[in-house]
Amino acid sequence: MTADERKHRLEEYLQQVEFASLEDLAKFVGSSVSTVRRDLTVLEAAGTVRRTHGGARIVVPKTDEFAFSTRETYQLEAKEAIGRACAGLIKPNQSVIIDAGSTTFCVAKYLEEKSPQIVTNSLPVANLYSAAGRVEVIVSGGVIYPRLGVLVGPLAVETFAKIHADVAIMSAGGITLDGLTNSHGLLIDIQRAMMRAAAKVIMCLDHTKFGRRSVSPLSDLARVHTIVTDSQAPADLATQLRDQGIEVIIAG
Repeated sequence: MTADERKHRLEEYLQQVEFASLEDLAKFVGSSVSTVRRDLTVLEAAGTVRRTHGGARIVVPKTDEFAFSTRETYQLEAKEAIGRACAGLIKPNQSVIIDAGSTTFCVAKYLEEKSPQIVTNSLPVANLYSAAGRVEVIVSGGVIYPRLGVLVGPLAVETFAKIHADVAIMSAGGITLDGLTNSHGLLIDIQRAMMRAAAKVIMCLDHTKFGRRSVSPLSDLARVHTIVTDSQAPADLATQLRDQGIEVIIAG
């Protein structure tokens, strides 16, 4: 593969996933991290890619699919139902990790009366409780990614590697019997650290995520204790997930 071909593939991959770590990019093109770092320097000079701490992102995405403001309004009725149902599973004063998904943001909106301690890399969740006296919020370190409203990078991973929480409330790009996947390479390491930090993992997934595979593998199903979804989730897959010992809750 020539240098020009490699840079073209890197740019195409970043258009697909929007941002990725250096390690993921190096693996994708079959080159060393140092080679990819040099390629990204060239692409950044051309104005198509922006380097971030530990990775890179595309400057002008082709779609708003991943933008938080867009995702927040997609399947809104289902997400609100999931948010209420999931919040009902949280006990008063628990420590709760909340990831940066739009569905998990709906959960956060119904948690204040539980007086939880929240740990998050989501700027919308942090802002939601910025003036709430009943909720203690710990915000991870990391690099701000404005379109997603999320903190990413090694500092964000480090935050979750150093804590323990009662529950992690999370989302993903897709779920099949093979496991969970997500669309953002830089979120994968953070989400895995969240899972390791929590005694219980609750996945909040609307019906569009069932049977879907996103770009990057996140986790097998053994890490998942509970799935909260909406009434349109396919019954056959829900039954198969229950057969694997996962609690599946259908939100009204």
